[in-house]
Amino acid sequence: MSKRLGIYIHLPFCARKCNYCDFYSVVSGEEEKKAYIKALKREIEERVEYLSCDHRVYTVYFGGGTPSILNGNCIAELLETVRKNFKLHTDDFYPEITIECNPATLDKEKLLIYKNAGINRLSLGLQSTENSELRLLGRIHSYEDFLRSYELVREAGFSNVNIDLISALPKQSVFSYEKSLDRVVKLNPEHISSYSLIVEEGTPFFERYSENAAFFKDLPCEEVERQMYEMTVRKLSAAGYHRYEISNYSKNNLHSRHNISYWERVPYLGFGAAASSFFENERYKNTANIREYIGGIDSGRDVREEKVSLSLTESMAEFMFLGLRCTNGIKKNRFFSEFGKNLEEVYGKEIKKHIKNGLLIEDNNIIRLSDRGLDLSNYVLCDFVNLD
Repeated sequence: MSKRLGIYIHLPFCARKCNYCDFYSVVSGEEEKKAYIKALKREIEERVEYLSCDHRVYTVYFGGGTPSILNGNCIAELLETVRKNFKLHTDDFYPEITIECNPATLDKEKLLIYKNAGINRLSLGLQSTENSELRLLGRIHSYEDFLRSYELVREAGFSNVNIDLISALPKQSVFSYEKSLDRVVKLNPEHISSYSLIVEEGTPFFERYSENAAFFKDLPCEEVERQMYEMTVRKLSAAGYHRYEISNYSKNNLHSRHNISYWERVPYLGFGAAASSFFENERYKNTANIREYIGGIDSGRDVREEKVSLSLTESMAEFMFLGLRCTNGIKKNRFFSEFGKNLEEVYGKEIKKHIKNGLLIEDNNIIRLSDRGLDLSNYVLCDFVNLD
């Protein structure tokens, strides 16, 4: 039986850095983009030597940055490089091939190139339907741009589309967030991701809205943020979306299989500057500097940094922390098959505590968060990470 493998390709180019984003991205000219794509192809070709013949690629994900800022043929060429060097698994669901798109960067020709290349899932970064909120976020598109792009996406024949939303924005009210949520639901995408804003260090938002900054008071209070969260769960459930992870909802079983593979600790290889990998119980990350990345690949140097071989304790903690994010929970027999220990032997005290408090549910072979446990997931998950 073949082993599952995911592939992530990082395309860090943006027209402009968003005010809240802490992902590695740059504004580059055409020559630097060409040099980067050349280096990416070479990295994909040279990393094959680390794989045994029984690995099959189940998912490919183009993330950024803004992958859709590039010429469509560039994406098609990268995907063809993957196909030439890896074995892709094929059945009714796989391979799932996703590209993140900014609505301002799509056109009919580009979408048809994606479709013909084999991309079968689009993730559209809407974030809000209020233009004032989009300007605050630093997005380069308007809600009207998004609607035009969404229409083109459907006309091109894409039937697996995610839309991203962000709640708890500065000065955002429950009403304005509800408006965005209702508009997105009306469009009937197959998947919706709704994340509460996290003000990350190193971003313009951190300088303006962190706890000690001048405009911290503009962030919604905890009660308002809670109302937005509960509204999301309630409205998406009523609209037929299945909540399969803390912040992710889908229809017709069209979950993000790539993201699920992260939560299930399926091995994946990351290509490009700042891309992370998890392979043979080792985590590592490429250099987060585009020039160092290009120069390293061109000269044959290893661009991988931050290599960490996980201990047994760290691996078990990851299994719990990641697996419990999903509403299906974790399987006890899978824990035993991976680590040679019974789940209760390692985490019995923590499991009993949270079952007693109504935050965990035990159902034969399954341990999962209750609805209340999902609401308090950070509190629960910390107990499985902070073991002595």
